[in-house]
Amino acid sequence: MCSILCCCGKDKDYGEIKAALDKTDSRGPDAARIIDINNGWMGFNRLSIMGLNEKGMQPFVYGNKGTILTDTGAGGDDRAVGLPDGAEILLVCNGEIYGFRETKKELEGKGYAFVSDSDCEILPAMYREYGTDMFEKLDAEFALCMYDVKEGSYIAARDPIGIRPLYYGINGAGTYIFASEPKNLIGLTDRIFPFPPGYYFKDGSFTCYRDMSEVGSYSQDDMEKICENIHDLLTEGVKKRLDSDAPAGFLLSGGLDSSLVCGIAARLADKPIKTWAIGMDIDAIDLKYAREVADYIGSDHHEVIISKKDVTGALEEVIAALGTYDITTIRASIGMYLVCKAIHESSDVRVILTGEISDEIFGYKYTDFAPNAEEFQKEAEKRIHEIHMYDVLRADRCISVNSLEARVPFGDLKFVDYCMSIDPEKKMNRYGKGKYLLRKAFEKDSLIPESILWREKAAFSDAVGHSLKDDLAEMAEERYTDEEFEAGIKKYTHARPFTKESLMYREIFEKYYGGQSEMVRDFWMPNRNWEGCDVKDPSARVLSNYGDSGK
Repeated sequence: MCSILCCCGKDKDYGEIKAALDKTDSRGPDAARIIDINNGWMGFNRLSIMGLNEKGMQPFVYGNKGTILTDTGAGGDDRAVGLPDGAEILLVCNGEIYGFRETKKELEGKGYAFVSDSDCEILPAMYREYGTDMFEKLDAEFALCMYDVKEGSYIAARDPIGIRPLYYGINGAGTYIFASEPKNLIGLTDRIFPFPPGYYFKDGSFTCYRDMSEVGSYSQDDMEKICENIHDLLTEGVKKRLDSDAPAGFLLSGGLDSSLVCGIAARLADKPIKTWAIGMDIDAIDLKYAREVADYIGSDHHEVIISKKDVTGALEEVIAALGTYDITTIRASIGMYLVCKAIHESSDVRVILTGEISDEIFGYKYTDFAPNAEEFQKEAEKRIHEIHMYDVLRADRCISVNSLEARVPFGDLKFVDYCMSIDPEKKMNRYGKGKYLLRKAFEKDSLIPESILWREKAAFSDAVGHSLKDDLAEMAEERYTDEEFEAGIKKYTHARPFTKESLMYREIFEKYYGGQSEMVRDFWMPNRNWEGCDVKDPSARVLSNYGDSGK
């Protein structure tokens, strides 16, 4: 991960910009630079993943079809670098651009020159060549800001899923400020907004260039072809994300999604991959399943065991990192945060592949209650549209706060685009097993144990250990009397807490992000309009069809 910040005006001074950028130095601990634009500021914290030497440092300053490397000075971030003569386009980008080498060759054929091995260096050239049409050409996970010196225009954009974070605010002077995380913007603007995925911004206007939640028409493929496409597209999605100049590792829960990512990677790799699993010290569900997968694929496997003290002790720092009050996100983040912390402290791994987004595409326990295919599809579209505020946010923050980079194969654009176009009648659980199509697609490969391929899914926070959720609920119960709870929830109108646990999370959130609750739409809950889903807890454990999932 890296951290970017762009202030489209000069009403903030260098000290304010540097202090704001420093709040996310864990996203980019390797180097930092701030450029003093004629009418604004552009800053970057670097985590070196592609093009590891100094030539890959941003902001890239582009002129005369080539990159001008700016002098960072001895301290790197101890002063603002001025805008060099001949500068035409400036860029900061937190992203991975897949297939960039081919694009780079095409641009070189048009006369563009490059000086680094960084994938992001092609972006100013693409803007020069294609303008804002460049964004729909990208196969990437990215958040970026550019400044066109000749036009005096600021441009910002975010990938169509929202894998990479980007937020913005407008201060009292009418200046737009963009940054990787909301914490960068606290104190710079009164209200903070998530930058909408699949949009670009130019000169005060937002334009949608791609909406992954919309499906124009359903694919007419038969079951055999559907499974073949799911298999090939996910395999390619994993393969792309193995391209890194820095060491990569994998989160392995023992569930279907992470196991498939690890199984595919192990088959593609020329040496054992490195996997990590986490569990509570008394009732972890998934450690044994993760171990079974690791043994089967021959990975270099590591286990992280946590206690009640670890869980309750990490709660506040997790919420401070996340910038959310959502119950599901916070519960699931504690295990992910602690395992990533262990990876950062005990290995040289910089890139982490994870299994997020599969549930939103193929369904989860509560989508078994969808009354019909149309409602199933509407729910999938809603979840994909909002995923950047929930599971994707969780993966980004838990990983980046530990100076690692997240890569999400299930979020591959071609994979999501195809899977969203599958007739929802075929995706619904008509087979007595959720995610049937995904399971069937990999049945013939024997990439993972058959027992894991067809195993019922457990909720992530439950899989780390049933007691994790229970410990948090107990913590909240001890914190508030019934009277204090009733009084506490009345303070909030948007996303009002409805349990003592949710009140505890909201009050911690407000401590760090006061008045910014609308950065998150609401609570990530089952669709309460469906029969069987009108529940008061987001855990699938409370649903009647959870069954053997938690065993």
